[in-house]
This record gives sequence, C-alpha cells and structure tokens, in this order.
Amino acid sequence: MDLAPFLIGVVDDDPRVLESLEELLASGGYQTVLFPSAEAFIDANGLQRVDCLISDIGMPAKTGLELLHLARAKRPDLPVILTTGRDELYQRAKTEGKEACRLFRKPFDGTELLATLREVLRDK
Repeated sequence: MDLAPFLIGVVDDDPRVLESLEELLASGGYQTVLFPSAEAFIDANGLQRVDCLISDIGMPAKTGLELLHLARAKRPDLPVILTTGRDELYQRAKTEGKEACRLFRKPFDGTELLATLREVLRDK
C-alpha cells in the first residue's frame, strides 16, 4: 500500500508531541499537517483536508472528544485516533469516545500507532 497520498492531521497543544509525532509519521511514510489546537484545525478546514485525524483529548478550549464528535457529525467516515496522558481522560474517552477508531494512552508505542494507521487507512 502506497502511504504517500495519505495526509494525517495531528492536533495537540504540546509542541514536543507534535514534533515527535511528525517524525514518527514521516518515518512511516505519511505526510502530516500539525495543529496546536482543535480551533486551529477547524479554522484550517482540517476536517475536509485530512485522511485521518490524531488528536490529544485534554486540550484547553475545545477538547479532543469535542473534535471527535464534530468529525463524526461532518465526516463520519474519517478515521479518528485519540491520545491522552491523563488517566481520568483515558477512562472518560473509553466511555464517551467510543466512536473513535482507537484510543492510545501516552506514552504509546510508535510501532503500534503506525500499525493502527495502516489498518484504518487500508480501505481508503
């Protein structure tokens, strides 16, 4: 499967996480577009541009769960992967974010994330 045409949107308010995910995804052959907030992603028309969304849950203003619900309303077919480093948000996402493709607790295994991306993009 040629991964080059796939554009992965990454939303996280931590610039170090954005940088590390950009490097990881590039190593897996993906193109990325990075956003420091859900609002920046929405303002850039990200929902229409990306083939998959990876979003942190615990962000100020609009959360990753809110972004997930917006994605499901506007693009129900868009694969969405949620991440969090906070146990209470992880537990909440397991309940409220069931429509996400996958949920990862930080720090997560990069190889597992790349395998998940291959799986969710396989039929695109």
